[in-house]
Amino acid sequence: MNQDHVTYQQVELVKAYLLSLQDNICDTLSKQDGKAKFLEDKWDREEGGGGRSRILKHGAIVEQGGVNFSHVFGEQMPPSATAARPELAGRKFQAMGVSLVIHPHSPYIPTSHANVRFFIAEKEGEPAIWWFGGGFDLTPSYVFEDDARHWHQVAYDACAPFGTEVYPRYKKWCDEYFFLKHRNETRGIGGLFFDDLNEWGFVKSFSFMQAVGDAYLKAYVPIMEKRKSKTYGQREREFQLYRRGRYVEFNLVYDRGTLFGLQSGGRTESILMSMPPLVRWEYNYAPEMHSVESLLSDYLRPIDWLKLEDSK
Repeated sequence: MNQDHVTYQQVELVKAYLLSLQDNICDTLSKQDGKAKFLEDKWDREEGGGGRSRILKHGAIVEQGGVNFSHVFGEQMPPSATAARPELAGRKFQAMGVSLVIHPHSPYIPTSHANVRFFIAEKEGEPAIWWFGGGFDLTPSYVFEDDARHWHQVAYDACAPFGTEVYPRYKKWCDEYFFLKHRNETRGIGGLFFDDLNEWGFVKSFSFMQAVGDAYLKAYVPIMEKRKSKTYGQREREFQLYRRGRYVEFNLVYDRGTLFGLQSGGRTESILMSMPPLVRWEYNYAPEMHSVESLLSDYLRPIDWLKLEDSK
């Protein structure tokens, strides 16, 4: 652990980057959609801080999506943060980040999620504890292998300047984190997930968070462009809504960000903006044997999309 001192100016640099990232993602996705715009909802938190939630609904491509920025303060870390790190108990905290989820109309365009964040936990008379976290992951209903390879190639390229071990480590962490134990399947085809990053020092750690944040659009927009004109029918739409149920299950049962937001007194509407606008559950559902829908289960496990093991 490398806990070098973080200055007020450095914290402001992180905040400025996160605000610009939110702007860039919203502008780019609005242009890509071509119909709807993100509407901004600014909010204040009684205990300290606030944020700006931006929601796009009923677009040409995006059925519903949100890109949120928040910067909140508190006198005590919530239980979701201290459970794994008891040394944080009793510390004041500030947390800032950008979190987004995009749910497209088309079953052939995957749901995408990305998040980058910065935490500081402070206690009088002791050094501050700080860290970066984040990542992005992709949740398709219908898997196109070239899309999955592209998604992971962008993730690999974002990590490469920081060391050859970084992508495999954070790709594995993503596969393990976005896993529905009660379904014995991954949420999707993965990507990157990292947390508690401070061992590189502030400058390098911040640079990596920026690399991950900037990679999201490079990974997602080409997939949107490639799949947006592919026609689909009621069967594909119903399968998409069924698979969205898995997304809801993960977010409400396992997601640490959802728990942190609710336990820290965050704004409920902004926390739950990740939910899809429409979803369905069906008792004991199983896709027709040998159907296209039945193929999805083959991909809901850790897969080396870039065949890195074969090249070693």
